[in-house]
Amino acid sequence: MRGLMTKREFRLENEYHYNRSGPARWLISHLLRYPLFPLALILSAILNNWAYSYIQVLIGRGSDVILTPGWQPSALWVIALGIVGMAIVQGVMALIRNFSVEFLAQRIERNARDELYVSLLGKSQTFHGRQRIGDIMARTTNDVHALNLMFSPGLGLIIDSAMATVVPIALIGRLEWRLLLAPLLFVVLLGVTVADYNRRLKPVSIAQREQFGKMNAGLAEMIAGIEIVKANVRERSAWETFARDARLYREYFVRQGEIQARYWPMLMFILAQAAGFLQALWLWRSGTITLGMVIAFMGLLNTLRYPTFISIFSFNLVQLGIASAERILELITTETELDENKAGVAKPIQGEVIFETAFLTLKTGEYW
Repeated sequence: MRGLMTKREFRLENEYHYNRSGPARWLISHLLRYPLFPLALILSAILNNWAYSYIQVLIGRGSDVILTPGWQPSALWVIALGIVGMAIVQGVMALIRNFSVEFLAQRIERNARDELYVSLLGKSQTFHGRQRIGDIMARTTNDVHALNLMFSPGLGLIIDSAMATVVPIALIGRLEWRLLLAPLLFVVLLGVTVADYNRRLKPVSIAQREQFGKMNAGLAEMIAGIEIVKANVRERSAWETFARDARLYREYFVRQGEIQARYWPMLMFILAQAAGFLQALWLWRSGTITLGMVIAFMGLLNTLRYPTFISIFSFNLVQLGIASAERILELITTETELDENKAGVAKPIQGEVIFETAFLTLKTGEYW
C-alpha cells in the first residue's frame, strides 16, 4: 500500500505521492525522492572516516621509523606527505558529506511543509472548525522544522558515527587481529546501552512534542479570544492554565536531561579504552607487536570516542523527528466530511460573460 488516500476538496495534477502508511515509511519515501544524495552521504562518510583512521596508522608507522636504529629522514617525509594527503581527502569528503545531508534536510522540510499545506487546503471547513489553531501552527512550523534537524545534524551524525565505528575496527583487524577483543566487546556494550537509552528517551520525546502543541494551542486561543477573557474576568485563570502547560513542558525537558545524564555508553568506552591499552602493552611486551603498532592501535581506539559521545543527542534528534513525523502524518491522513467526486466533471462551457460600462451624470443623476 503506497499511502492512505483521504477525501479532499481538490487535488494537484502533478502531485508527488508519498508512502503514508507510517511515519518511518513516510520519511523514507521523502528520502528516496533524492536517491543520489543518501548514496553520496554514505560514501563520503566512509572515505572521510577511512582517511582520518588511516592517519593514525601512518602515525604508528612513523613512530616505528623513528625507533629504528639508523632511520632515514626520507622515510619519515614519505609518511608525513601521506598524512597530509589523507587530511586533504578527509576535508573534501567532509564537505561532500555535509552538503549532501544539508541538501536532504532542507528539501525534506520544504516538501513536508508543502504536502501538509496542500492537505490542509483540501480539507473541509468542518475539519478546520474542529481543530485548535495553535496546535496546527505548532505542527506546520516546529514539527516540520524538527524533520530538518532530524536529518541534519541527527541522521548525518548517526551515519558518520556508524562509519567511525566500522572503519577503525576494520583497520585494527588488519593491524593485529588479537587487538580486536576490546573494540568488539565495546561495540556490543555500546549497542546494548544505546538501545536502553533510546527506550527510556522515546516516550519522553513523544510527550514533549505533544505538550508543546497543547501549550501553543492554548496560548493561541487565549490571545485570539482576549476580549472574552477580559469580559469574563478570567485573566488569572488563563495565566494559570498557560503556566501549568509551560511547567509540564519544562518538566519533560528536565526528564530528558536526567536520562541524558545517565548516559552509560561513555563509561563503556572508558573501560574498553583501558582494557585495550593493557592488552596492547601485554602484546608489545611479549614481542607480538611493535611500539608503533601500540600507538596506532590507541589512536584508532580513541576514534571510537566520537560515535560514543555524539549519540547522546543525535538519537534524541531522530526520536523528536519521528514523533514530529507522526504528528504531521496524523493531520495529513485525517478523513474529512466531503462528498468527493473522484471521477470529476467534464462538460462543455455554456453561456457568456458580458461587461457593461455605466456612466453617471452628476447633474441629472442619470446612468448612460
